[in-house]
Formats: sequence, structure tokens, C-alpha cells
Amino acid sequence: MSKKVQKLTYAAVCLALALVLPFLTGQIPTVGKMLSPMHIPVFLCGFLCGWPWGLAVGFIAPLMRSLLFGMPALFPGACAMAFELAAYGAVSGFLYRRLRPGVGRIYLSLLIAMVCGRLVWGAARYVFAGLSGSSFPMSAFLAGAVTNAIPGIILHIVLVPLIILAMERARLVPNEQTHEERKR
Repeated sequence: MSKKVQKLTYAAVCLALALVLPFLTGQIPTVGKMLSPMHIPVFLCGFLCGWPWGLAVGFIAPLMRSLLFGMPALFPGACAMAFELAAYGAVSGFLYRRLRPGVGRIYLSLLIAMVCGRLVWGAARYVFAGLSGSSFPMSAFLAGAVTNAIPGIILHIVLVPLIILAMERARLVPNEQTHEERKR
């Protein structure tokens, strides 16, 4: 299978998972939303397919889910999430391809992407609040980006690297280069 077809297939599976996973965690209302299930396939898409695919899947997933299923609400929720998840997919994919191979690059790419995505979400919510004539105070940012997100943050830090490591070992990551190949 060509690398383009493989990336397209992975991206399609990640988009489908982003649409379906919230149904599984939604059965636990208090914790389900905090687990941020849509984020997992977007991170995976960035790692597996690279930053352009991660950005595209991240941007499309919350908007498509809102239009298809009514959740999250389109404005400002899904619109802000579109920018947040696009940042997750783009940053994780970009850094994963640029950093030196090893377990550390997975965690570093993931953590930096998480911080960037949360900041982008906060900026988007701030802009959207201004456009709608409301406010988005720092307390709302901290609650949404940190406090309420702790279960999801923990889940992502544990689950995403395990999946990527397993896929690397099985040689299922497209365009994976060894450090020696990059030196040439």
C-alpha cells in the first residue's frame, strides 16, 4: 500500500473515531466530557499521518460532530474546539517528525501539543466571546483548559504514547525515519 493511501486510511479512521468515541464516554455524564475522547484520535492522526492530516482531521471533527449529532454546540463550543484540535493534530505531527526518535519525542510532542491546543482554545473562546458580546474571563479558561480537563489530560498522557509505541514496534507508522536516515 502506498504511503499516501495509508495516511488517508489512518486519517479516515481517526475522523470516524473522533465522531464515535464521545458516544462511549457520554454514558458517564460527569466524567465522560472530562475525558475529552475526541482529542485522542486527533493526536493519533498527527503522529501517524503528519501535521497537515492532523490539522485537517482536528479542525473537521468537532464541526462535523456538531452538525451530525448536535454535540458539541456549534457556537462557540465546536468552533473553538475546531481550532484547539487542529492545533493538537498539527503540533503533535510536526514535532514528532522533527524530534530525535525515541520514547521522549512522543511525550514531548504530546505535551507541547496539549499546551498549544489549550492556549489556542482559550484564544478562540476569548475572540468568540467578544464577537457575541459576552466575556471569557481567566477563571473560565483555567476551569476549561486545566481543572475540568485533568482526567482527560491523564488519559491522553497514558493512552496516546502506548498506542504510538505499539504502532512503531509493529512498523505501522508511515514515513518513520530512523535517526541514521535523517543524518544522511
